[in-house]
Amino acid sequence: MSFFDELRNLDTNNVGGWPKSVKTFFIVILLVVIVAVGWYFYTSNQQDELASLQRKEHTLRSEFMSKQSKAVNLEALRKQLSDMQDMLRQMLRQLPSKTEMPALLVDISQTALASGLQTETFAPGPESKKDFYAEKPIQLKMTGTYHQFGTFISGVASLPRVVILTMHNVSLKAEKAGPGGVATNGRLTLEGTVKTYRYLDDEDDQTGAGHPGGRGK
Repeated sequence: MSFFDELRNLDTNNVGGWPKSVKTFFIVILLVVIVAVGWYFYTSNQQDELASLQRKEHTLRSEFMSKQSKAVNLEALRKQLSDMQDMLRQMLRQLPSKTEMPALLVDISQTALASGLQTETFAPGPESKKDFYAEKPIQLKMTGTYHQFGTFISGVASLPRVVILTMHNVSLKAEKAGPGGVATNGRLTLEGTVKTYRYLDDEDDQTGAGHPGGRGK
């Protein structure tokens, strides 16, 4: 009887009575299935882990290349940073100091007067300290011609100390007069808030040593 005939004539209720060759065949099939299933799940997990490690390797390699590039240029970057800090200190020293601020405000007011502007309001407010500078708001209301405002701005720019004036909620309108609201000889009214700035020096309550805004020794 051939092997295939033995398979066709198997008695499923008497497995123990199966021919040895048939038992061996089914044992081999069972082992192959077990190995295949185990290989699939074990290898599949390993493949996922391998893909994850490959991605991590790529990320680490990129970080390494970036850090290596920075390390190579570290000294140059340190020098560049030092030069930038020195430049910042030099620029900040051109701003008025705390003791110079009152005189500066007087100079700005006098410059407006010398320019022919009519100053209705010039009211400095309390200053606000930032990281390495302080800003001081000034409520303004001035009236004059376009030429007079130009002279005023030019005069402020020529003051001994660097004066920075920034506009905040400022309006510049033609002056109106009479019931008809007719403009009077091209005169303009500037009204709003401007801010001027000073650097923080050793007299201010600063805690950081070597602060960019500190006065150099």
